[in-house]
Amino acid sequence: MSLRHALLGLLADRTASGYDLLKLFDTSLANVWPATQSQIYSELNKLADTGLITIAAEGPRGRKQYALTDDGLAELRRWLTETEPQRNVRSEVLLRVFFLGVVSREQAQSYLADLATRFATEENTLRELENAVEWDESDLSLYGRIALEYGLRFNAMRREWAEWAADQVK
Repeated sequence: MSLRHALLGLLADRTASGYDLLKLFDTSLANVWPATQSQIYSELNKLADTGLITIAAEGPRGRKQYALTDDGLAELRRWLTETEPQRNVRSEVLLRVFFLGVVSREQAQSYLADLATRFATEENTLRELENAVEWDESDLSLYGRIALEYGLRFNAMRREWAEWAADQVK
């Protein structure tokens, strides 16, 4: 996934300003694909330059409302249906676990217990997000809930695994 496609996807639902998109990232995509304000605005300029989005309106103080173009929608659809997702195989967590034999069992057990706590915290953060979002009947809400459920289940599995692993080291 790229920031480019995330922005195209958000704009497929509605027109939005850069600020609106930043807030949407903070409330819906931060756990999947975090982005900073400068990254978002830079990518919006690139998307506008390539004709994938357009400036639908310009308000006070230069606030721009961006809209998806037909070419932008075609690119989003192409990305969704014709490209394979990149498989991220690197995991610093698992790399560290692999080498825990070089520290004491107490240190290894502490590391694994800390992981369990971290994963539980991430799971709780997603639960709070789930409760804070005003879900509706839109496609964005439907697929947002599906993606959120993935995050909840993934973090629950990681927490359970870390608890199990810490128990193995005792």
